[in-house]
Amino acid sequence: MLYHSTNNNSEKVNFREATIRGQAPDKGLYFPDTIPALSNQFLSSFKQKSKSQIAFEVIRPYVGDTITELDLFQICEHTVNFDFPLVKVSDNFSSLELFHGPTLAFKDVGARFMSRCLGHFSKSNSRKITVLVATSGDTGSAVANGFLGVEGVDVIILYPAGKVSKIQELQLTTLGQNITALEVQGTFDDCQQMVKQAFMDAELNAKHFLTSANSINIARWLPQQFYYFYALQQWQNEEPPIVCVPSGNFGNICAGLIAAVSGLPVKHFVAACNSNDVFTKYLSSGQLNSQQAVATISNAMDVGNPSNLVRLLEMFGNDYQRIKNFISSYSISDEETSATISRVYKDYNYTLDPHGAVAYASLEKYLASTPKGFQTLSGLFLETAHPVKFSDVVERATGVPIEFPESMKHLLHLQKKSVLIEAKYEALKSFLNA
Repeated sequence: MLYHSTNNNSEKVNFREATIRGQAPDKGLYFPDTIPALSNQFLSSFKQKSKSQIAFEVIRPYVGDTITELDLFQICEHTVNFDFPLVKVSDNFSSLELFHGPTLAFKDVGARFMSRCLGHFSKSNSRKITVLVATSGDTGSAVANGFLGVEGVDVIILYPAGKVSKIQELQLTTLGQNITALEVQGTFDDCQQMVKQAFMDAELNAKHFLTSANSINIARWLPQQFYYFYALQQWQNEEPPIVCVPSGNFGNICAGLIAAVSGLPVKHFVAACNSNDVFTKYLSSGQLNSQQAVATISNAMDVGNPSNLVRLLEMFGNDYQRIKNFISSYSISDEETSATISRVYKDYNYTLDPHGAVAYASLEKYLASTPKGFQTLSGLFLETAHPVKFSDVVERATGVPIEFPESMKHLLHLQKKSVLIEAKYEALKSFLNA
């Protein structure tokens, strides 16, 4: 398997090179030359397979011969050694809970897979690798946990000051060892732009071996396909589901889309957005325009210039009508998000986090928009983070305190350690060179 740049102005590379580089030299994102087709045999038998076996068979064509099958299977085993339950919320709504990993967020899958791949590749690399990652919340903690103690790899995390939850901040600022947190006086988009500039700086790259752990990196992006297969393993209806995905940087939904293009049976996708509604506006107008990110209570989706939209366009050959037929999108306000958390808890005794609430409300809107004959459609939405990570928002909406998970209680006694920098590329470059 070879990967080309979405800007089509860089040489093609294999999985190893694409993972280590992170981003193509022409500033594009790496995309597989071909999307593997799932065999009929796999599709008829995957519901009986283990999580590790599914992960291995799905990702193997993308990895090619850059990792031996034995090593790749072990990487997959370590990546998905926790639960991904599909929980019935109401008659036609189910929640795919992706918060049962070590940092209580869906990004554990991609971060754990990538860290193990990069650790594997670093064994044959004479230079220490520096991973640069921008986070709007959960990416940073998942990457920090995934890479903690990995030999030959240092991790630098940029996060927007005052714009992540308290638990998210503790998760990414208290680990130490090979993990450093930079608290940026700006937005997530500022953090992301600073990281992108670093990759394009020839002088900096001559001194440091840089790569990315954001979803722009294929080793972070592609394994997110796994839990869509786990959802379909547990899906009981004869009709394929409508799948609604909370969408910020669009890596998650793009992973689901590539699984569907490969042959995974999904009826339709819904991209659930908060007030950062670049894609929602695109589906309405056909015009894709970035915008300044605005802060919301679903902060992990506060992205005004989603990086992975170029992959979505690439996947569908920039065909606007095909995209519109395959995907719908809705923008949900903070007020609607809070009201949804409150209503779902009252009606079904189910606690949503703000991102799951945006997805739930979007799925409601999609089902309500379908013709009467389709009112019996069922769908699932992705619950991407444990509600405790946003306890202030959730507890205000439900009026009920959230029990703190045992696995997170130790964070309350740890001291935050971060370096405060300006939202300027020169500040990041100066820190790295120092």
